[in-house]
Amino acid sequence: MITRDVTITNNVGLHARPATFFIQKANSFKSSIWVEKEDRRVNAKSLLGVLSLGIVKGMTITLIADGNDEAEALEGLATLIDSGFAE
Repeated sequence: MITRDVTITNNVGLHARPATFFIQKANSFKSSIWVEKEDRRVNAKSLLGVLSLGIVKGMTITLIADGNDEAEALEGLATLIDSGFAE
């Protein structure tokens, strides 16, 4: 199991369209992946779970992955977040 902290840089945070891109990317990996904000942890492959965290611009979240492709999963998700979801 590995973790990585990332800061949300796009203007709307992880809402609607960006969250959809995020979970699609998470679902492309076999590892179990979670998003943690403060004391709440949700499945990164669940749109409702990710949206329920209310992640906005400037927030730092922790990505957690456990599985055969965990390093690749966190790198892929962090790259997506760092790109600002092409917004």
